[in-house]
Amino acid sequence: MTTTPRTALITGASSGIGKALAAEFARDGYDLVLAARSVPAMQALAEELQQRHQVSVTVIAADLATEDGAAQLHAAVKARHLTISALVNNAGYGRFGEFKDSALEPELAMMRLNMNTVVALTKYFLPDLIATRGRLLNVASTAAFQPGPYMAVYYASKAFVLSFTEAIAAELAPQGVSVTALCPGPTASGFQDAAAMQASALVRGKKLPSAEAVAAQGYRALQRGQRVYIPGALNWVMAQSVRLTPRNMVTALVRHLSRPATA
Repeated sequence: MTTTPRTALITGASSGIGKALAAEFARDGYDLVLAARSVPAMQALAEELQQRHQVSVTVIAADLATEDGAAQLHAAVKARHLTISALVNNAGYGRFGEFKDSALEPELAMMRLNMNTVVALTKYFLPDLIATRGRLLNVASTAAFQPGPYMAVYYASKAFVLSFTEAIAAELAPQGVSVTALCPGPTASGFQDAAAMQASALVRGKKLPSAEAVAAQGYRALQRGQRVYIPGALNWVMAQSVRLTPRNMVTALVRHLSRPATA
């Protein structure tokens, strides 16, 4: 008896958590579609996973921070006659610094990637997920649980991802689609370098969990149908404590924890 192969589309798959999630899906027998801007890095990963796990891996160049990036990716997947049974919205980035000092366009591009693209790809591939009773993993952050001075737009974008994910999880449960928001804290994934966060007291001098550890925990949470998963006991406690703490106090605490380490 032949079975239809399971295929997972993973955005931001060239490095960090996205790359580690690709390995988790491949280990479990999923064929993969990897999407990001860095084609050489994805091709190297594709060769490794194909050889190690005997799965099919398709690499698609995609700039998902553009207005039509999500539509182009969807068209490229469908041109290859692929049906997606797991979608991982992982692509995203942050920017460290005071809002008054930042340029507008990079902030808007961040919003397009972190929010608009998540909604667009979910909308485009939802018919596939419903047809296959598939799985959707949106990578949010512990930043989703409170406002974030020095990364105001990033924190707000991840709050959107968390709210959106929980809402559609409730909507899609009757269709058999499992939806999970993965909310890691600071992770050794290259994110800090891209966000110019090296000077932040939140990460400077800290030993951070690896992208591989976060991905493994997130993948298990997805497979067991958990709607929100926060890796790490301390991260979980901090996220829950926000609910009982006055908002002004929360913001002041985050400002203190995230401040430039030299301030």
